[in-house]
Amino acid sequence: MSYDWLVLSLLSAIMAACVAILGKIGLKEVDSTLATTVRAGIMFISLLLIALFSGKLNNFQQLKGNAIIFIFFSGLAGALSWLFYFFALKLGQASKVAAIDRTSIIFVFIFALIFLGEEFNLKSFIGILFIIAGTILFI
Repeated sequence: MSYDWLVLSLLSAIMAACVAILGKIGLKEVDSTLATTVRAGIMFISLLLIALFSGKLNNFQQLKGNAIIFIFFSGLAGALSWLFYFFALKLGQASKVAAIDRTSIIFVFIFALIFLGEEFNLKSFIGILFIIAGTILFI
C-alpha cells in the first residue's frame, strides 16, 4: 500500500503552518487584503512556472465542461478562505486562528457526505467530535 498521500498531506500541513507564522509576521504593518493579493500573485506565478517546466500546461484541454466550472468555484472559495484567514491572522493569535481554520475538516466531512456520498461511520463521527473538543480546548 502506498503512503504517498500521507507524506504529501504532512508536507501540506507543515507548509500551512508556515503560512500562519510567516503571514502573521508579514501582516504587522500591512493591510490583510493587500497581503492576500500579493500572496495570491506569488502563488500564481510559482504554480505557473511549475506547470510550465513540468509540462503540465500541455494538458490544458482537460479543462472543459463541469470541470472548469467546479475548478472556478473552488478557486473562488479558496480566495475567500485566504482573505478571511488573513483578516483573522491580522486580528488574532496565529495558533488559535490556525486551529479554528483546521476545523474545515468538519465541513469537508459534512459536505463529502452530502455531495460525494462518502461513508458515514461511528469512528468518523467520534473523530469529528474529538476535533471539535480539541479545538474548543485549544482556543
